[in-house]
Amino acid sequence: MSLMATTLTKVNAGVNKLMKPWLESPRYSRFINGQMALISYTGRRSGKTFTTPVAYKRNGDEVTIVVATPNHKTWWRNFQGDGGLMHLKIKGGERAGHATASKDARGRVSVKVQLAN
Repeated sequence: MSLMATTLTKVNAGVNKLMKPWLESPRYSRFINGQMALISYTGRRSGKTFTTPVAYKRNGDEVTIVVATPNHKTWWRNFQGDGGLMHLKIKGGERAGHATASKDARGRVSVKVQLAN
């Protein structure tokens, strides 16, 4: 891994560490709610549960997460192919849905989540 990639990974981990308590706090989450979410999922290989903050856009029962710098992140790979279950803490409460990742010809990655009723 290059020095730039290592630095980016460390910065991203630091930002995630700062954002998670804000999103979990009823007092402060209202300032970023509707733009940021906490997602939780189970790793396909490890079987461990992970929680990470992400930016999202919502249109009805569909949530879109655009993965910034996807080559330096691995979480989205859990949703390739048939996808999988994702839990989201978003504006309006906690929801579950089926998430599917896709990568376009330019290498941009997005994860679409169809929220369950």
